[in-house]
Amino acid sequence: MTKTGIMVCGHGSRNQNAAREFATVAEGLRARYPDLPVEYGYLEFCNPVISDGLDKLRAVGVERVLAVPGMLFAAGHAKNDIPSVLNTYQAQNPGMTIEYGRELGIDLKMIRAAGERIQEALDAANREQGDVPIHDTMLMVVGRGASDPDANSNVAKVMRMLWEGFGFGWGETCYSGVTFPLVGPGLEHAAKLGYKRIIVFPYFLFTGVLVKRIYTQTDEVAAQHPDIQFIKAPYLNDHPLVLDTFQDRVKEIVEGQALMNCQMCKYREQVLGFEAEVGLPQESHHHHVEGIGGGLENCPCGGDCDASCRDEAFCREHGLPWTPVHSHAEPGPLKPVHDHGHHHHHDHDGHHHHHHDDHGHHHHAHDHDRDHSHDHDHDHSHDHDHGHDHHHHPYPHADHPHGPKSMEKPKT
Repeated sequence: MTKTGIMVCGHGSRNQNAAREFATVAEGLRARYPDLPVEYGYLEFCNPVISDGLDKLRAVGVERVLAVPGMLFAAGHAKNDIPSVLNTYQAQNPGMTIEYGRELGIDLKMIRAAGERIQEALDAANREQGDVPIHDTMLMVVGRGASDPDANSNVAKVMRMLWEGFGFGWGETCYSGVTFPLVGPGLEHAAKLGYKRIIVFPYFLFTGVLVKRIYTQTDEVAAQHPDIQFIKAPYLNDHPLVLDTFQDRVKEIVEGQALMNCQMCKYREQVLGFEAEVGLPQESHHHHVEGIGGGLENCPCGGDCDASCRDEAFCREHGLPWTPVHSHAEPGPLKPVHDHGHHHHHDHDGHHHHHHDDHGHHHHAHDHDRDHSHDHDHDHSHDHDHGHDHHHHPYPHADHPHGPKSMEKPKT
């Protein structure tokens, strides 16, 4: 009988608290599957990497792997990077079959989990600051932001379902990076709408550089509008309904029902404004940062990285190597570390057994959710001065007035 195991594939973060939270989810799945080995791994900036987790499964005799992406929505990581890593591993280990599931996606359990986090924030605000009628309250849902319009639109749908479910006076969506509107312009716009209270809800699984930045930007806008209550709702984390949804995704693989939203995929279909990306090759762009990350015990961030380590003056002050990837593991000369000349191309032609018909776009590439706006938790932020050359297809609206490039321009 073929031995089966479960592999949870995460993005990874320089923020060690985020890594610990992700590991907690994997432990939760272990408790739900006591008869199956469950491992996890990250694309970048954390250990174990995905191949390490797969090695552990192989070491205990696993021949069939049910791999689930630890992603809310399917953009570059779920469509490109993770499948590429899994394809590569399977090609190198022909005795193992890897079946890939779909992202958490739009799911009523996830909506309920989000609703409970928002309710927690509302209850706390009412206790501490007094009741505000729901019709005088506005909801701002903050998504991660991707250069994939399908993933971005899913955040808007989540917001609408929460808005309508609670009956808030108004609802809006903004994003932490890559696309528009970003958090700053989004909240400034929200402040003009006349609501007494604004609930800012990061629709994120775990903490990290981006969540910390969202809360910081919320505080900055709140300081400019003292007449408005800005309430910071907690992110999803290991809510039981999130674990239920992960369990559902594993079940879908077993039952052959792991179907991604291919009809809206910019790599398969002519999506308005993204026509040039149909058929791009599928490849990962995380090789140069795989396994890099974490902090030394004496790292000033204490594992709760907020991207200060990208600042040259901060690194000089604390005697740290100045590196855009926050690797304090090997102190070195104070100069930027650029190891980004990798141009890997994976052509696995379906070696990876996707139960969703291989998503049909094995020749789409990268995207990496970031459009050179790299804002994916390791906080290469919106500045690309670190010299990445990943063959990313440029995001067509990066220079939008409320988008990443425009926000970099000095205000006059």
